[in-house]
Amino acid sequence: MRDGFIKVAAGTPKIRVADCRYNAEQIFTLMRQAADQGVRVLCLPELCLTGYTCGDLFLQDTLLDGAEEALATILDATKNLDMVTALGLPLRWGGKLYNCAAVIHKGEVQCFIPKSYLPNYGEFSENRWFTQWELNGFHSVLFRGEYVPITDRHLFDFEAIPGLVLGVEVCEDLWSPTPPSILMARSGATLILNLSASSETVGKAERRRRLVAEQSARLLCGYLYASAGEGESTTDLVFGGHDLIAEDGTILAERRFTTGLAVSEIDVNRLLYARRRMSTFHGAEEAERYPILTLDMEPSTTTLTRHISPSPFVPEDETLRAERCEEILKIAALGLKQRLEHTHAKAAVIGLSGGLDSTLAILTTTVAMKLLSRPATDIIAVTMPAFGTTDRTRDNAVELATRLGCTLRRIDISESVKQHFRDIGQPMDRHDVTFENGQARERTQVLMDVANQCGGLVVGTGDLSELALGWATYNGDHMSMYGVNAGIPKTMVRHLVNYVCGDKAEEEPELSAVLADILDTPVSPELLPAVNGQITQKTEDLVGPYELHDFFLYYAVRWGFSPRKILRLAEQAFSRKYDRATLLKWERNFYQRFFSQQFKRSCLPDGPKVGSLSLSPRGDWHMPSDAVAALWLEQLEGLE
Repeated sequence: MRDGFIKVAAGTPKIRVADCRYNAEQIFTLMRQAADQGVRVLCLPELCLTGYTCGDLFLQDTLLDGAEEALATILDATKNLDMVTALGLPLRWGGKLYNCAAVIHKGEVQCFIPKSYLPNYGEFSENRWFTQWELNGFHSVLFRGEYVPITDRHLFDFEAIPGLVLGVEVCEDLWSPTPPSILMARSGATLILNLSASSETVGKAERRRRLVAEQSARLLCGYLYASAGEGESTTDLVFGGHDLIAEDGTILAERRFTTGLAVSEIDVNRLLYARRRMSTFHGAEEAERYPILTLDMEPSTTTLTRHISPSPFVPEDETLRAERCEEILKIAALGLKQRLEHTHAKAAVIGLSGGLDSTLAILTTTVAMKLLSRPATDIIAVTMPAFGTTDRTRDNAVELATRLGCTLRRIDISESVKQHFRDIGQPMDRHDVTFENGQARERTQVLMDVANQCGGLVVGTGDLSELALGWATYNGDHMSMYGVNAGIPKTMVRHLVNYVCGDKAEEEPELSAVLADILDTPVSPELLPAVNGQITQKTEDLVGPYELHDFFLYYAVRWGFSPRKILRLAEQAFSRKYDRATLLKWERNFYQRFFSQQFKRSCLPDGPKVGSLSLSPRGDWHMPSDAVAALWLEQLEGLE
């Protein structure tokens, strides 16, 4: 289980009702198929050894004996499989019959777990045959000459796989007001298995899907759901074999209307990190009620098959992405609206460069002004050309401000910067950091003074990705009176501008056209002289591709992953675009810059958090400015 991944499966075998021998053959065949794919934990359906739809046959010893014999056959056939499997069967105990999950490993039954809640409605009147488990403590049942625990309060962990703790519930348990999995998770379970037999009716699959996803999100766990399928009686119902694998609210794999396996990987380390950030997964009382049995499982390297998005901040589904863009614009605009209202600012002052960040800032400010029922002329867009400004960016800035109806001011800072350089003895032909930062600080001074003149507020344009890399001039573009883009990564900035571009295409084609050209312009601070009117300073050539830095940022800060694990995920996500050496180069650059530039983030202006990650020193990210990156960089050096 390298990097915390464990391969799991939810499966539905083809069965015959009451034909236990046939069912056993199908089950251990499916178990071997799972083992061949590297699966270490497998969940199979409720009562799959007999079939869920046996009806009054459940009361006959012939069927019950057949189920126990079938389980013994499976144990003998799979004793060399180092895989935990939960499968369903009816079990006699204490003169009663229980709907149970048998948890098996290496040819032995580790525990029988009876169903806690029996449905008693419509087609699901299980209490006609089964008894609801209401006993406390541990009990045992004699099976194959040995006593096996029978209890609904048991978890399983693995010494060789830290953090993996299994809990099992059966079908209706999940649909109840207080599912057993709640206490299991509070006792440490990170992976819940649900053996189910849920029939197919219109709309029911989506409800199951939501229920499984929401339970995995609520409990910060992995969740395997395996439901009965082909071979069950169709006298009154159809069973479609709905198999689901979820992790923290996300469906990782799904199969329906077919037999076989849904396979994916659960990231246990990710779940543990999420729980460490919360205070709800603890309590000695729950731990006492759910003791843990340690199973001996050999560790192995898990081959990743789950999808790793190369853009974790940006939804891949087009419809969802559009909804996310609309939501982010509203959140950011509401934050700015409140700040303008609270400060009684007479204007919002924005340095408009013709680049993506300032474009998004002025678009958001336009929305905020509409929320305040104020005219766009209360937005003062200031263009400040200097030595690196190109005609393209200057003209786009002017056109954008004009199309939005803002008040436009053009203030050429070239002469004031030259005077400043003469004052400090900076040669004009020395294009070093002083040459660049002198212009950035002059621009910020101009914006602050313009805001003072009109009683306004300077709206910052720097985004989350730039803050992570420290790609901002300290007390230059690093500073503002409200950083409206502070919680938005560069990859999302582009999609937000593109969203507005498409939204305005029919009603305001001129505005859409200028936004399209801004999207097509290389990202640049334009602080070095242009050559033949073309941009010479391209940000991504200097600090690396923003799509990579946003990927590194998401997993390093949001999930606390190690550099080694992030590299592994990056290789999976960007396999067709970047080789390992390139990924290592820019990941090393990310960590070097992220640690060394914390001092800039330690004194950031206010700005709205819009997503799952923020670098505000008052909010999500508390880090000393003198923290050393040695441990992180050493790990990367070992991967070269």
